[in-house]
Amino acid sequence: MYTLDSKKAPQPDETLSNYIRRRRKEAQISQQQLATAAGIHLQSLGKLERGKTTKLNQKTKTRLAAALSIPIEYLEAICSGQPVSEVETRKFCPQCWTPGTDPDSVWTLYRAKYCLLCGTQLRTHCTSCGEPLSSFKHKFCPNCGTSYQTSTQKRK
Repeated sequence: MYTLDSKKAPQPDETLSNYIRRRRKEAQISQQQLATAAGIHLQSLGKLERGKTTKLNQKTKTRLAAALSIPIEYLEAICSGQPVSEVETRKFCPQCWTPGTDPDSVWTLYRAKYCLLCGTQLRTHCTSCGEPLSSFKHKFCPNCGTSYQTSTQKRK
């Protein structure tokens, strides 16, 4: 999970083109500067801002998010037509997390993919049924009963 910044977040019913244009203008940078920072072609950015392109590949999303200083989840939400709150994910380390406790703050960083304590890939869902983690209060998946933690001992 990440902190929702309402100024940076897409507004309800805001299009991808309007969102990218708004964020670029708020950052006070030109299309050329944004295209260069994101490593995309200026014409591609122009198409995005004119609404001619409505889908982005993962590489472009990642680069635009970094160039605009926004979480990639914001672009994923607007491209899929979902509210940002529905795209937020809970992440945990299956090795280090103690069920019933809040996750380590480093795991909740939107770019975090691996635990900085043990190197294990962070999880957002049950490995058995694929159901997203709905709460940090539970030790087992409410859908299939599988433990969220791995069976190996926690590292100390």
